Amino acid sequence: MSNKTGNDNSSKGLMWKLLKKHISPAQLVGFSLASLIGLTIVILAVQFHQDVRPIFNDEESFIKKDYLIITKAVSTAGTLLGGNNEFSPEAIADIEAQPWCRKVGKFSSNDYSLYATLGVGGVGGRSMGTMLFFESIPTEFIDVTDSDWKFNPDRPEIPVIMSRDYLSLYNFGFAASQGLPQISEGIVSRVPLEFTLRGNGNYDTLKGRIVGFSNRLNTIVVPEDFMRWSNERYGSGIDRNPSRLIVEVNSPGDVKMQDYLNDHGYQVAGDKMQQGKAQYFLTLVVTIVIIVGIIISLLSFFVLMLSIYLLLQKNTKKLQDLLLLGYSPAQVSRTYISMVVAINAAVLVLAIIIMLLARAYYLPTLQALGTSGGTVIIAIVVAIIIMALITTGNIIAIKRKINALWIQGA
Repeated sequence: MSNKTGNDNSSKGLMWKLLKKHISPAQLVGFSLASLIGLTIVILAVQFHQDVRPIFNDEESFIKKDYLIITKAVSTAGTLLGGNNEFSPEAIADIEAQPWCRKVGKFSSNDYSLYATLGVGGVGGRSMGTMLFFESIPTEFIDVTDSDWKFNPDRPEIPVIMSRDYLSLYNFGFAASQGLPQISEGIVSRVPLEFTLRGNGNYDTLKGRIVGFSNRLNTIVVPEDFMRWSNERYGSGIDRNPSRLIVEVNSPGDVKMQDYLNDHGYQVAGDKMQQGKAQYFLTLVVTIVIIVGIIISLLSFFVLMLSIYLLLQKNTKKLQDLLLLGYSPAQVSRTYISMVVAINAAVLVLAIIIMLLARAYYLPTLQALGTSGGTVIIAIVVAIIIMALITTGNIIAIKRKINALWIQGA
């Protein structure tokens, strides 16, 4: 076995001595640099997009990300003339028919008198109360567990998603001026919360429970099943067209969508459109950078192939000599394949190292903006896939070229 291994090693050494004569180190270095630059650009762009994307995404976990809240603009003339700011079924159907729209949900509001009381125990049992309102949206737009987002009339407790602004108003406005304790989001669910509902000859006081806070929704959201139940029990029973819509969209920064909203006089709540534009622009720039990187990688692939083809052409006589000595095309191909695999493996490792170093350089800036960045696994997997495809292409091309020269020499 040792003799056979020694013979194989000496055969490989002999082939390498015969074939390396026309190998140009400058060409190999040029290919390696081009491949390294191209691959690094691609994976760095992918990683940067992964790291920056959380900045544009809402941190809320219970509201789906790609949505807009649409209302009709309120004008002075419309107010004086009693204009209607509700969305008709035809208007809703037209929005649903747009290519950028995935689905449309309607805001429903309470049709009865509602009074809320918030207990802040620990300071003489003091509490605060105010007239309030409820709104609901379809459950499919809300990412909360079913157990947190259900209403049972037999055991009435109202789950609520509340605007984070309301908590800020209490902590830094009302509580500060009245000497009441401030409340964190972590303990607010334990604060006694009661809602008094009155209308249609009925009067009840129900307990409430806050299951989340929203930066986007400047309202108080309750489950749809509770809204239907309460409107039937305390309200007039008259169905009204919604004055607000929640729309799940393909991309909040879509130019066609913005044109449509402007043409119809619709307004978007919050800054979702501006964030959508920024994210759309970021995605566009990253896509262009990735395309440039892929083009450079492809050019490096063809540079290597051209170099190998020229090398094989120069070594045609030596290949014929190896044929006479009993070497097979597979043995000769293995020499070039080993060289290409070694070069590509080195390029892959260096590209990943450069990407990680660059990420370590810009990540503190992103952390200052409130994000810890994304995972590096996706960028590394992309690098491995790209280099595996390039290496596979190199191997196939080498085998085909050597087989063609071998046939010509035979």
